[in-house]
Amino acid sequence: MAVQQPTARATSGPPPWWRRGPAVAAIVVVVLGVELALGWSSLATALAQLRAPQWKWVALALAAEMASMGTYARMQRALLRGAGTKVSMKKHVATAYAAHSLSATLPGGPVFSTTFNFQQLRRYGVSPAVASWCIALSGVLSAGALVVIGAVGGLLTRNTGSWHSLAGYAIGAVAVAFGVRQLAEHPHLLDRPVRALLGGVNRVRRRPREHGHARLVGFVEQLREVRVNPANFAFAVVLALLNWLFDAFCLWLCCVAVGAGEVNPVSLVIAYCAGMAAASVPIVPGGLGVVDAALVLGLVAGGLDSGYAVAAVVLYRMISFGFIIGLGWLVWLRIRYKNRAAV
Repeated sequence: MAVQQPTARATSGPPPWWRRGPAVAAIVVVVLGVELALGWSSLATALAQLRAPQWKWVALALAAEMASMGTYARMQRALLRGAGTKVSMKKHVATAYAAHSLSATLPGGPVFSTTFNFQQLRRYGVSPAVASWCIALSGVLSAGALVVIGAVGGLLTRNTGSWHSLAGYAIGAVAVAFGVRQLAEHPHLLDRPVRALLGGVNRVRRRPREHGHARLVGFVEQLREVRVNPANFAFAVVLALLNWLFDAFCLWLCCVAVGAGEVNPVSLVIAYCAGMAAASVPIVPGGLGVVDAALVLGLVAGGLDSGYAVAAVVLYRMISFGFIIGLGWLVWLRIRYKNRAAV
């Protein structure tokens, strides 16, 4: 106790000046003031462009963003067809909107989004194994499609190093597709690894070695329902690419709407991929600030005036984040109401 008392008194003393509320507030105000002063001309230009955008292009940008969401829903539908499960397009679209809003706005959003997606697929009559397979493979295809688009953008800018990225992903995609198909057609190949993994987990949990084995094997056996038809898989790959391309097209239309139609399409794609890569790091909900900065810097690096770049990104985020996320939450509330009414 004699050793702990001085420590308690030391920790209960006044904090250093840089940790006090007024000092922190003053530092924040100074930093924001400096940033505002340095970027005032660009901000003024952006605000001027946002006051009077070309509404026909804004409408087309909104349509492109909704098409992007629709292609993601169609991708999951195509994958489920490989398992012989048919769900209406309306239900797939509703699930896609709601899951996207959960992922983009909640802390740890991808976890909530995946859980919600899984629960909805189960309500539609999809088996646990097939639902898990569909969600996992759609995530792999979506991430891989963004890599391919970025690599192609690098090739178009004559960055020869992108050949290695593109070839590497192509090999990885073929390996994943072949592996999934083999496991779906021969689930008994998972029996030995599953037994070994389950035995290790049960040893840590101090349970019998075979505890839960029958249930897990039953889950694996459900994979026999999955048939990775090459045509359906190729269609899903195309839809995964279109999902990102429609979203990038929305950004380009936003540039046109604010008067920056001269933006280089290749530079825009590179900036877009950088922004989406930044969005994959869940630092803040929706990547607010992080994604916007990456997009603006990418567009400016591509030769676009900073004022136009800020205006285009703000408009793009109003559509892709504000409108789409808001609509997704409304869809989530409707789904929740229907699920409660069905109980």
